Amino acid sequence: MPHPAASPLEPGQRVRHPGQPGWGAGQVQSAIGDRITVNFENAGKVLVNARVVTLELLDEDAAKRRP
Repeated sequence: MPHPAASPLEPGQRVRHPGQPGWGAGQVQSAIGDRITVNFENAGKVLVNARVVTLELLDEDAAKRRP
């Protein structure tokens, strides 16, 4: 049985969904192959298909500077 390819995202990284700006920033909970589970500020836990959506990685320093 083939193993899923590793995702470029890792748990703990902060991301944004480009098509859903209202969801706010999210934190990657798990990334297995093309399935990425993210806990978004305003949408809660969402399973994202990386084949369909490319999540934007947030700059941690910029996120900390925001009030």
